[in-house]
Amino acid sequence: MQIREYYEAMEEKNLSEFACLSKRSKGREKIERQCDIRTVFQRDRDRIIYSKAFRRLKHKTQVFISPEGDHYRTRLTHTLEVSQIARTIARGLRLNEDLTEAIALGHDLGHTPFGHAGERILNQVCTLGFKHNEQSVRVVDVLEKDRKGLNLTWEVRDGICCHTGNDMPSTYEGCVVRFADKIAYINHDIEDAIRARILSEQDLPKECSNTLGNTSSRRINNMIVNIIENSIKHGTICMSQEFQESSDCLRNFMFENIYIGSIAKVEESKAESMVKELFLYILKTPDLLPPDYYEAIDSEGLEQTVLDYVAGMTDRYAVKKFQGIYIPASW
Repeated sequence: MQIREYYEAMEEKNLSEFACLSKRSKGREKIERQCDIRTVFQRDRDRIIYSKAFRRLKHKTQVFISPEGDHYRTRLTHTLEVSQIARTIARGLRLNEDLTEAIALGHDLGHTPFGHAGERILNQVCTLGFKHNEQSVRVVDVLEKDRKGLNLTWEVRDGICCHTGNDMPSTYEGCVVRFADKIAYINHDIEDAIRARILSEQDLPKECSNTLGNTSSRRINNMIVNIIENSIKHGTICMSQEFQESSDCLRNFMFENIYIGSIAKVEESKAESMVKELFLYILKTPDLLPPDYYEAIDSEGLEQTVLDYVAGMTDRYAVKKFQGIYIPASW
């Protein structure tokens, strides 16, 4: 028996009836020979980790743009925290941890420079519209590996696409990542805001702290335990009503006090203007595109190609390109 077949047999023996088994995956768009060692979801996880888009996440904003400090979250550290939380929930529910981890590691691959500020402005100025979850799927389907794509399984692509928005994932593992994403960003953004001295634990709504906990670690643990207990009880991925209401309350508090209009956001208008100008300028001057992007114009169209290029930039690369276009160079 091959090692992969052994793992597949162990999944069938040990995982929940609600888990998505590797051997029952709907497969890939392009048929490939199976790996002797890894299951299909383990291969997907590895492909994502080795992708260029994954490495670029370390230089993309989570919430705080260009903070002075080494301990603020980036899009990469956010992704790793989502993965950790999601795997813990999946383990508690005996779901497929490999599928869960692959979705979690890939869910933000299509995010723009400067976080949601970049996403927001690209959606406004591009006639095609822009959503980072859809772009994440485009990254793994089309852009990676010199436009050959990663050829991921249907379940991983579905989970990436549906980690946010109105459409729910088709697997329980995808639903777990959807919860883990919110748990991670609410709590680590609170930690970063406290580090930046924008708020303190005492500023958080007392009804939320009383229910969820009064530190990030306690809240994360309590939310994970609550999801596991209630999902087992109800046969679907869910929190108790009390925890869901408190989580929504805490999220609304963060939008009102941190995500919109706070001192942490004073640089956002500059970032939006920069991304907008880059997109519009390159749209008028496609010769600035790297050769591999320029060659894609005939097949993908000019606007889609420029969108792919700008959305894939890291914060510092966007700044460098902007300076190269608009700031006179010394001579």
